[in-house]
Amino acid sequence: MSKHKKMKLPLVYQPLGFVLSWVGGALAGLAFRTAWTALRHEEDAPDALDPERSWGEILLAAAVQGAIFAVVHSAVDRTGAKAIARSTGAWPVAGRNTRD
Repeated sequence: MSKHKKMKLPLVYQPLGFVLSWVGGALAGLAFRTAWTALRHEEDAPDALDPERSWGEILLAAAVQGAIFAVVHSAVDRTGAKAIARSTGAWPVAGRNTRD
């Protein structure tokens, strides 16, 4: 691939990365609501400022939500980068190569 195309690739990937991040956030939110309902049999997760919830409930909800968000975000980002690499032959983020 030419040097000119390599320089343009990150600029092309940025809008796609933004859309993928938005979709990933929506998927993570849905996955968290589903997981919380399965774990606690409640529709809504506790809010940190809810005076009727215990520390344990608040921290459990935060830990589950953080873990799900991180996994979904990484999976969506990786899938988008791999798709760009397959279609263009170059990794979309400069200075990072794939071993897969």
